[in-house]
Amino acid sequence: MPDLGMLALFCAATLGLLLVPGPAVVYIVTRSVVQGRVAGLVSVAGIHLGSMVHVLAATLGLSAILAASATAFTIVKWAGVAYLLFLGVRALLRKEATEEVELTAHSRKRLFWEGFVVNVLNPKTAIFFLAFLPQFVDTASPVAPQILVLGAIFTVFGMTTDSAYALAASALAGKLRGSARARRRLDVGSGLVYLGLGAYLAASKN
Repeated sequence: MPDLGMLALFCAATLGLLLVPGPAVVYIVTRSVVQGRVAGLVSVAGIHLGSMVHVLAATLGLSAILAASATAFTIVKWAGVAYLLFLGVRALLRKEATEEVELTAHSRKRLFWEGFVVNVLNPKTAIFFLAFLPQFVDTASPVAPQILVLGAIFTVFGMTTDSAYALAASALAGKLRGSARARRRLDVGSGLVYLGLGAYLAASKN
């Protein structure tokens, strides 16, 4: 397993990423604004059940890569750093969105499964886990348990922060509707977090 220092770094990096919202949080906030906090929390549950599917897939996939070649695993780690840097640049350069979000009420069952399916079928989520989790793995120890534990920690943190967003959005519903300026600030914040994390991980390889 990663040592305590690396585990602490992982927790700090995870919180840094989760506190700057991405597409999943936008979806959760939208549902909370439209239908209230229960709808938002149901969406959180569905999305993060989908996250665990990606964690299991990453656990199996990364273990297979390491079993095939330690060099291949190193390549995956460096590709992950490059992907994090790409996410940061893209967020900073993203143009301000002007389209309106469709605000349609759905049943709680539909909200749960919609969140689950959208997350499971999102290839960007799968790529993110494959890029992020290997950065904190100790290759001298079995990889699969480490990936599973790190993924579970990420999911628990994600459920906590996303639930906080759902509660805040439902309380501030009126002010959040259609705020392009707020969306742009979130893009800038997320871009800086991704760039900082990618740069740090790249510099700490030796």
